[in-house]
Amino acid sequence: MLSRKRTLAVAACSAALLASTAVMADVKIGFLGGFTGPIESLTPPIEAGAKLAATHVNGQGGLLGGENIVLASGDTTCADATAAANAADRLVNAENVTAIVGALCSGATISAANNAGIPGNVVMISPASTSPALTGLADNDLVFRTAPSDAYQGSVLARLIQSKGINDIAITYVNNDYGKGFADALASAFQNQGGVVAANEAHEDGKADYRAEIGSLESSGATTLVVLAYADGSGQTILRQALESGIFSQFVGGDGMVGDKLLEAVGADRLSTMFATKPGTPQIPGAGKFSVLAREAGVDPTAVFAAQSYDAAFLLALAIEKNGSADRAGLNAALRDVASAPGETILPGEWAKAKAAIAAGKDINYEGATGSHEFDDAGDVPGVIVEMLVKGGRFTEVGPAM
Repeated sequence: MLSRKRTLAVAACSAALLASTAVMADVKIGFLGGFTGPIESLTPPIEAGAKLAATHVNGQGGLLGGENIVLASGDTTCADATAAANAADRLVNAENVTAIVGALCSGATISAANNAGIPGNVVMISPASTSPALTGLADNDLVFRTAPSDAYQGSVLARLIQSKGINDIAITYVNNDYGKGFADALASAFQNQGGVVAANEAHEDGKADYRAEIGSLESSGATTLVVLAYADGSGQTILRQALESGIFSQFVGGDGMVGDKLLEAVGADRLSTMFATKPGTPQIPGAGKFSVLAREAGVDPTAVFAAQSYDAAFLLALAIEKNGSADRAGLNAALRDVASAPGETILPGEWAKAKAAIAAGKDINYEGATGSHEFDDAGDVPGVIVEMLVKGGRFTEVGPAM
């Protein structure tokens, strides 16, 4: 009898231990990035932004009952829709993530969402997908982004180009959701403002030779070439080969081209007059707070989409806390709640403050590193577009592009 009681006691203790372990289990959030492919040099700082948010959460009491956020990553390659779908499927159905930061490239986000995220009822926040195609995605209110749409960036870039006295351009764009959406927005805005789009032509990523495409662009007569592609992919090759021709005197890029490795590969001295745009950070308290926290952690706060990635990860953590569990159900509604006024203002890094407010039943309003993130019905946000110039061998932010 004593032996039986001992056995039951051991079993009870084991069950309690298992229950405690289950309660304290880590909460997995996925990160989908282009670790290989045409944005491989841009991805690490973006991932670092998400990791910094997780560090702040884990260091200030963790999620829910003290659980830590663990980031599980997947490689979309940026350019391969099948790879994006497979990476998302692994995170959703094998890793069992609660939510996803990503993907980064627009086509990868659309593929990941349609093939895994939406069927799995997983909230996704992309910090870098800017294609207007995401706005109309039938996503059951599951796909959001912390970067503004290229429908906006295109109009800003059009104004910036014309402010420099350039009224005649040729556009080459990578033939995917990102490139086409950006090019269409830029061309429409540029023409509406009285400019001439002498050529607006797609190119395929991953080729070794773009001289035929460059020849077609040259025949348009324009001397300013706008390249809407990727710094580690076709954009780099096109710039190098266009420089060989000597026809174009001015180069312009979008956010996908803003990478210092591009300058290293092509030569910063050869691109000294190049300018570009990218989503930036407005002059708000959250931006200053993030900048300090990022530099303390060795993260470049000005890296393309790093701040947007921090906001995406921090928002997901806030939504999980507000939702009261690591379940996927209800997370989208909780996300909209923590991102919207009214409520107690929460800045980057203020996890303990947010956790206490939620526990007290208070509403909170996250004011992030890159904006207020008041998501509209499509999950889009307004944003600030900044101008980037080549200075001292690096892309340098010079202020909002008006």
